[in-house]
Amino acid sequence: MPAFHDVNFPLSIAFGSQGGPERRTQIVSLASGHEERNSPWAASRRRYDAGSGIASLDDLHTLIAFFEARRGRLHGFRFKDHADFKSCAAGVAANALDQLLGTGDGVRTAFQLQKTYGSAPHEFVRSIAKPVTGSVMVAVNGTPLAASAFSVDVTTGVVTLSAPPAAGQAVTAGFLFDVPVRFDADRLDINLASFRAGEAPSIPLVELRLP
Repeated sequence: MPAFHDVNFPLSIAFGSQGGPERRTQIVSLASGHEERNSPWAASRRRYDAGSGIASLDDLHTLIAFFEARRGRLHGFRFKDHADFKSCAAGVAANALDQLLGTGDGVRTAFQLQKTYGSAPHEFVRSIAKPVTGSVMVAVNGTPLAASAFSVDVTTGVVTLSAPPAAGQAVTAGFLFDVPVRFDADRLDINLASFRAGEAPSIPLVELRLP
């Protein structure tokens, strides 16, 4: 059965990869010259090609072993997008005030990690399901919580507080995260002659939409 393997794609190869978010927009050109645009996707989906991260024959050996262990496209895994892996900008350190998770009501204790892109009224809120273990910091009403005051499910990104925040109190968090992906091909097509000549193989990866 398909599963998600909680392992990271080799970081040295991921560092040299290329890719990013993808949207799907349907465009209909009208006789008047105007357009009608619509998107069936509420959220973006990320695609990567890790081929440019292969720098040596040892990297190829590592890749082949990782591909075989995932059974090609069958099982998902974690991927570090070096362009977007923090609750904040890449050049600064994450802190507990980075991202708003929700507002307390005196009862609720569970909050999903999320990252907001842009600003109101056109912001996009991305659910974060694969935080890095030990990286999550949480604050309530601007005050950071001790690690003992909350728990994090690193397989879903759900933060559970030991006590419900009072009504109106903001719950915020800072964290590092990975992207859940799978291989987007069931074959590694590697030509060693081309590789030695400087041509990178294609290793497509696609983000998984987890429940």
